[in-house]
Amino acid sequence: MASTLEFVTYVTDQLALAGTITWKRMFGEVGLYCDQVFFAVICDDQLFIKITPEVAARIPDCPKAPPYPGAKESFLIEDLDDRETLAEIVRATCDALAKPKFRRPKTSKTESR
Repeated sequence: MASTLEFVTYVTDQLALAGTITWKRMFGEVGLYCDQVFFAVICDDQLFIKITPEVAARIPDCPKAPPYPGAKESFLIEDLDDRETLAEIVRATCDALAKPKFRRPKTSKTESR
């Protein structure tokens, strides 16, 4: 079952304090980015955030589950109402993840004659 646009919009609004939140459809569901860092997915109208040691120490009782069969376990975030706590979790997660590499824009090939 795919996630609804209403749920995706609600989650991205709740996470707005963390930074610039963007999303795109992937694998039939939704991938979330904060300041261009991929940190979470929304599957079946549930939010799954990547597990990092820093965040695991902060929220040791947070349930973990794979967002889809065959995926790595992620934090299953059930309380989406506390915007400040969500922002802290997202910022800490993104700080621990690899930053996107700078890519040079593709240049068009010119024909030499």
